[in-house]
Amino acid sequence: MAFQIDNIETQKTTLKEKTKSTSFLQKEITLFNKAFGNKIKEDFYTELSVLLKAGIALKDALDLIENSQKKKQNKDVLSIISNNIVSGQSLSEAIKIHKQFTDYEYYSIKIGEETGTLYQVTEQLGSFFARKNEQRRNLISALTYPIIILSTAVLVVGFMLRFVVPMFQDIFKQQNVELPAITKFIISLSEFMQEYGWVFLLAILAMIASRSFLNKKKRFKQIKDSLILKLPFIGNFVKGVYLSQFTQAVSLLTASKVPVVNSIQLVKQMIDFYPLQHALEIVEQHILKGETLSKSLSMHKLFDDKMIALVKVAEETNQTEFIFDRLNMQYNAQVQQQSKMLSTIMEPFIILIVGVLVGVILVAMYLPMFKLSSAIG
Repeated sequence: MAFQIDNIETQKTTLKEKTKSTSFLQKEITLFNKAFGNKIKEDFYTELSVLLKAGIALKDALDLIENSQKKKQNKDVLSIISNNIVSGQSLSEAIKIHKQFTDYEYYSIKIGEETGTLYQVTEQLGSFFARKNEQRRNLISALTYPIIILSTAVLVVGFMLRFVVPMFQDIFKQQNVELPAITKFIISLSEFMQEYGWVFLLAILAMIASRSFLNKKKRFKQIKDSLILKLPFIGNFVKGVYLSQFTQAVSLLTASKVPVVNSIQLVKQMIDFYPLQHALEIVEQHILKGETLSKSLSMHKLFDDKMIALVKVAEETNQTEFIFDRLNMQYNAQVQQQSKMLSTIMEPFIILIVGVLVGVILVAMYLPMFKLSSAIG
């Protein structure tokens, strides 16, 4: 079925007018954006698909899912959606007024309603969020232990510079010992930490506290995402995660008969990663000029040769959905493998760095002590 998104701006204007007339409860849920995270969406779409496939009416299915929710916020969102459906709205229109739901979900459900395949679309959405949650768990699993070790290392080195080094410094001053260059450097670093350490601590706390605010700034996200992509090991891992999400989204949209250009536009809005969004903007421009998808993807280095070659095969054989589904499986397997490798590689690497830093500090402090003991002897 043909897919139109030419009237997106008109729909957004209508959405704003609707939002102004909504109840305080709706505004509160939308404002804080705490309800319906990806895990809840996975369960919601999966359960909704099962109930619809079993022949349960949409209103009854939403009521059953609402009763199974534990958090009041999720219950309130489902209650509002259910009431809007009773008042004559479709499911796609009912979720449109909530910021928790993306344009990708809205248009996917709308296509399902228009083609009579709503249970299949919700099943696909459940699969999409299940894969997305799995990738997030892999990312957290890969980075949690190294981050804990790195944080501990920073605390240990900070403690030594702040408290241990000054104790040795007092001894050196009393004995009037000539200090080696490395010891002078460590003492200077310790004095700097004592004088400006609280500034760094406040800066770190301020960055953590303002993280949600900064993430809303486009320039900050551009710099942050671009830096992440350039990090050794981590950059390739994150790239694989988002390419996996991209291929899965295109596969699902293609299954719903969404044209390629519209799929690119929706995926660009859905995946919140600047390098991929920027690459998709370039791809979209080339497709609108008449280029094929494979040639458009080759214009940006973010997409590897394997993807470009398989997409070209998909265009020649008209197997776009199948090829993107296979690509998604490959990238997902790659992400799982890299998550294990990342944790394995980073753990000894960080421990080595910690050992070197602590060793340098200890050597710097004990060198003058050896000279002092030789002089006394």
